[in-house]
Amino acid sequence: MFAARLQSFVGRELGAPLVARDPVNESMIRHWCDAVGDANPVYTDPDAAATSVHAGVVAPPTMLQAWSMRGLEPGGSKQPSAQDELMAVLNEAGFSSVVATNCDQEYTRYLKPGDVITTTAMIDAVSDEKHTALGDGHFVTTKTTFRDQHGDVVGTMTFRILKFLPAASPSPSSSKAANRRPRPAINRDNAFFWEGIDRGELLIQRCASCGRLRHPPGPMCPSCRSLDWDTVVSTGRGVVYSFVVPHHPQVPAFEYPYVVALVELEEGTRLISNVVGAEPAKVYVGMPVAVEFVAVDDELTLPQFRPTAAGVGASGE
Repeated sequence: MFAARLQSFVGRELGAPLVARDPVNESMIRHWCDAVGDANPVYTDPDAAATSVHAGVVAPPTMLQAWSMRGLEPGGSKQPSAQDELMAVLNEAGFSSVVATNCDQEYTRYLKPGDVITTTAMIDAVSDEKHTALGDGHFVTTKTTFRDQHGDVVGTMTFRILKFLPAASPSPSSSKAANRRPRPAINRDNAFFWEGIDRGELLIQRCASCGRLRHPPGPMCPSCRSLDWDTVVSTGRGVVYSFVVPHHPQVPAFEYPYVVALVELEEGTRLISNVVGAEPAKVYVGMPVAVEFVAVDDELTLPQFRPTAAGVGASGE
């Protein structure tokens, strides 16, 4: 019975315990904080951390998995793991596609420089067949336990994927869906932004406590941790901060070549959009641009950016 075969994998270890290649260290903590913009001094300032309840620098809890990730290290076991075997069984049954759905971490204590992490992982659960918008499939959950050099648990992580049989897609001749621009993921945090776009306004979220502007939108100010916010209307003017010209794979909804740009607005925030009205070869970093609200179809309007007169006449070389 297929269901029983899947359940036989639950509880199996994914392999031998994995010992981190390096102990928890201040250099990587600084790199992490720089990358995510976390200025909490307890992570990077030894003097400030010494007076905290931790009595020294600690690692951000969300770095838990980073300490034991293999990176580009060659080698490893040549034997298929229990997870490899489970994926093969699902593939043979037609559930060949995969998408990650969620990841949850729990932290027992803060990690400190010098801690050496060891991880063990197991298959925690395999669901019955579920019907989803992506297609019918099975959710597979793995659980990883993190221990320190003393064998004490310092955290756990559950990671869930969906192995599914893709639902049949409508053909372009019978539906316009295949040629539609991808829809934005609208939620409670960013709904105001898209409502503004529909009105022809480019809105920027502003902390009501400290006044910091932020984009993309979020529920909490990264500077003062306030949950109160309002919005300001951007002038829509800015410059191309960085850009790329995608070539492959080509998606039917787009006309090639096109420009994907990171635009820095006059107000200081940045957002990802397209540059329109200019040949890709003539786009350059620092090009002045202005927002243009483009109705890409009957249901979706996007903020895109067109070079200003000053930008068209300049050269990026």
